[in-house]
Amino acid sequence: MEQPETNPKDFPRRLTAEAVGTAFLLAAVVGSGIMGERLAGGNVAVALLANTVSTGAALTVLILTFGPISGAHFNPAVTVAEGFLGGLAWRDVPGYVAVQIIGAVAGVIVANLMFDEPAVFFSQKHRVGAGQWLGEFVATFGLLSVIQGCVRLRSPAVPFAVGGYITAAYWFTSSTSFANPAVTIARTLSDTFAGIYPMHAPAFIVMQFIGAGAATALFWWLVPPPRPALSERPASVVSHKYACESARATWSSARRDDEQWPIPREEEQRSRRPKGPADS
Repeated sequence: MEQPETNPKDFPRRLTAEAVGTAFLLAAVVGSGIMGERLAGGNVAVALLANTVSTGAALTVLILTFGPISGAHFNPAVTVAEGFLGGLAWRDVPGYVAVQIIGAVAGVIVANLMFDEPAVFFSQKHRVGAGQWLGEFVATFGLLSVIQGCVRLRSPAVPFAVGGYITAAYWFTSSTSFANPAVTIARTLSDTFAGIYPMHAPAFIVMQFIGAGAATALFWWLVPPPRPALSERPASVVSHKYACESARATWSSARRDDEQWPIPREEEQRSRRPKGPADS
């Protein structure tokens, strides 16, 4: 994702952007699921298509909107991966994850209320089994691969690549591509088309983090993160580096001079003694 400025004074703004963006994402996921199911007349494929198009479009525009402010993670798995890769300071990771979960829950509550449903009513939709767990691994592995590959090689394409991938993954994964721990937690709070039974959420979350970790490790090897330029390193590191190089250069120069101009010890000592009558 786009990497925001890391000025500590902007941290509240970044947290707000993550919370609002994640809330809108969940409102789109759950709200479009309710609308699609109501209008599809029992045709699950049509309902899923409506859910897919709305989610992919919303994700694209939300990344475009909030990416320059917070990086537009909207996803704890992405945030933790960015922590490992150095794209986000570890001190910022807990705050990001917390507001993502809070924003996701708020978005589901708003979606429920918009469609005259209870604010919170736990889902009874079962999503369980090895096939669905593998689907979540594949969905999250693919999502993190798209993000890491585009961020390092084609960063302007990130919003469209992520939106396009999620749109596709809704259809080619057995789990309909949750690929996001915050999304998974929040979707337990709506017994609608996009919901998930609360007892089945932990397995999804475990597979999501495993998939994210595998993709992060792969792209660490495929496209190693660049070493920071000398001008971008802390002043203490730069000065220490120059001091060490300067000391080594001085020592090497002294050794070369000694080797080129050897002075016998006896002659050196004699030259340093004050001359007496016997020497004149």
